[in-house]
Amino acid sequence: MAAFDALFVTPLARASLGRRLNPELEAAALLIAAEDRAGRRWARAHGYKGYTSYAALDDLPRRAPAFAELARKIDARVAAFAVHAGFEMGRKRLKLDSLWVNVMRKGAVHAPHIHPHAVVSGTYYVTVPAGSGVIRFEDPRLPLMMAAPPRRKNTRLANRLFVDIAPRPGLLLLWESWLRHGVEENAAREPRISVSFNYRLD
Repeated sequence: MAAFDALFVTPLARASLGRRLNPELEAAALLIAAEDRAGRRWARAHGYKGYTSYAALDDLPRRAPAFAELARKIDARVAAFAVHAGFEMGRKRLKLDSLWVNVMRKGAVHAPHIHPHAVVSGTYYVTVPAGSGVIRFEDPRLPLMMAAPPRRKNTRLANRLFVDIAPRPGLLLLWESWLRHGVEENAAREPRISVSFNYRLD
């Protein structure tokens, strides 16, 4: 029997942070979306069906205590992620670089992308109506697989070319920022609300 090793593993951390903060986070996200004209203009200009504070606000933890508490909870999980991933950081540490809200209305999608200039990225899910879409991660080796056959639908996660994660309220996902990912269309009538973030080496 041959021995098999898993090479070049891509870590994806999943954790439940509970839902205690979610009502306050939802109210704050909707209030910010209503008041942030610059963010709404950016969303319209970029065909974003809904609202994101990504391009307009960089101080959410100072705007609402729930965002500050969420950031502290994420800090601890990112520190554990760095240990698991075997990062050699010397005297540096991973520091929260940006944190933004996403209010994705019906029909909204987020095309596949990466987060340049960051080390760890992630999303925390606040409100997740049924049918509001999955987050899809793709194998970063896809451009190199010219002659590779397709994979069986039931193959284990480590062998899949795409991995879909169905979000739920209270779920935190963490991944290395180079990992390409996107969000499928929100088919629900209600918005899906999430908080996304980046950590950089400081």
